[in-house]
This record gives sequence, C-alpha cells and structure tokens, in this order.
Amino acid sequence: QMLLAESGGGLVQSGGSLNLSCVTSGGTFEFYAMGWYRQAPGKGREYVAHITWQDGRSTQYSDAVKGRFTITRDNAKKAVYLQMNNLKPEDTAMYYCAADRGSWSGEHDYWGQGTQVTVSA
Repeated sequence: QMLLAESGGGLVQSGGSLNLSCVTSGGTFEFYAMGWYRQAPGKGREYVAHITWQDGRSTQYSDAVKGRFTITRDNAKKAVYLQMNNLKPEDTAMYYCAADRGSWSGEHDYWGQGTQVTVSA
C-alpha cells in the first residue's frame, strides 16, 4: 500500500508560480510511474503530466500545460514535483498525484487527496 500526500497549493496571481510536491510512503517508489491530474469545479479529472521510472525518466505533458509546467522526481526522497510557471486562471483546480507500479496506464494504483491551486486574474 502506497500513501501519497500532496502539498504546495495555494492562491497565486496570474503569471505567478507554484511548486507542488507529492511525498509517498510505502511501496518501492523507484519502480512507480508518477503523475499529476487536476479537477476544476464542475469538470472531470484532467491529465496534466507524468514521469516514468525507466527509459531515463521520460516525461509527458498535456497540451494545456506543455512549456509551462515541469514534472520531476527524487527517488531518494520518494517524491514527485510539479513546477508550475506562468499560471493562468484556467489552471485553477484541485491537483492530484497518482502512482502506477511499472508503466503509466489509464488506471492508476494509488491517488493522493489533492492540493488546491487557485489562480486569480
């Protein structure tokens, strides 16, 4: 059983930055693909980005955040991060961390409880 705890959300003005963290416990973090989703009020959960544990830790991003967000991981700290720059009001959402043992897939093994990001115009 892996537990995921997100932090780092908050209120920021448009154009600002935030760095989200997802610290894990349990499981062998170094063999998990890790990623981020978000859910805005009244909308479905939206994929943001993920990072693999193999293949040189390749990363992928949604078109909505590509070029503004960066996902990284620190196996020693068992954590994954999401650096968010040039934030826009449409980035306002609850951000969730997800973990997949092995390859990143459409269904995920573990989820965190989320951290709220609010971007004011």
